[in-house]
Amino acid sequence: MNDGIEKMIQCTLINNARFSLEERERLSTTAGMDDCEPHVWLKTCNRTELYWGEGAIPEDIIRHLYRVAAGLESGLPGERAIQGQLKAAYLEACGRYKLSPPLHKLFQTAMHTGKRVRSETRISEGAVSHSQVTVSILKRENIDLQQKIVGIIGVNKLTEDILKFLTAKQAVNVFLSNRNFDKAKQLASQYNGTAVHLDDKRQMLALTDILICATSAPHLMVREEDIAAGKELLIFDLAFPRDVAPGLGKRKGVRLYNLDEIESFARSNLSLRNSEIGRAEQIIEEEIAKLYEWYAFYSRVRV
Repeated sequence: MNDGIEKMIQCTLINNARFSLEERERLSTTAGMDDCEPHVWLKTCNRTELYWGEGAIPEDIIRHLYRVAAGLESGLPGERAIQGQLKAAYLEACGRYKLSPPLHKLFQTAMHTGKRVRSETRISEGAVSHSQVTVSILKRENIDLQQKIVGIIGVNKLTEDILKFLTAKQAVNVFLSNRNFDKAKQLASQYNGTAVHLDDKRQMLALTDILICATSAPHLMVREEDIAAGKELLIFDLAFPRDVAPGLGKRKGVRLYNLDEIESFARSNLSLRNSEIGRAEQIIEEEIAKLYEWYAFYSRVRV
């Protein structure tokens, strides 16, 4: 977007609106910039976006980032996690580079816009996160979690939220594995789980009835050869890039939910949020007008 324009804020977008899950996985490995070039790199399960430059801010870039901050470009409209992710990306860039004033202003006003949308509309009511969707599917399947063995690979906010649900349902057979074993051990102790070294992953998988994966690994964590033929298994792959080999989903007895399917399930329950999109877009247009007023003044006084 706007490549080659001098003295303008520019960006490169690889996200769920433009590319499929497979395409995002492939393109995300090639996205990047020279570390010497000041930029903000926003990376989430749905997007890899780079913002850089100085000077005027094209309206399409402003509107896009404001929509991202408001949750309108998320797979689950109105989700809140993007606010923290955007803030973290901006603060990381501030710590590494001297960003141009317009780039600073773009991200500061985007964060403000996101907060306005969530405080003045009902866009985030009945929050539906990836963890909540996973829990909903488990409830829908009417699984007796006290009789099943659950294997979780990855330690983060998402898997902790799922662990809270499992604990509430008195699931007693939960294995938790992570690259950093100490983190797995600490979280497992909080929820009566059992920490497992990744080296013992195959033995854990052989026992597991329900597998939940959510790591940040750039490679597959569970390959087809890791799962015995004929094994019945319910899998939730909540990672980007994917943790689980897609081919496993084609096996008899295996049900595999990936991110796209999780988000598709959630969208069917988002009528309330969708009804608030119009008001959210109105707020975004108001904030775009304010940013243009700032830039007009900024351009005049810096001459």
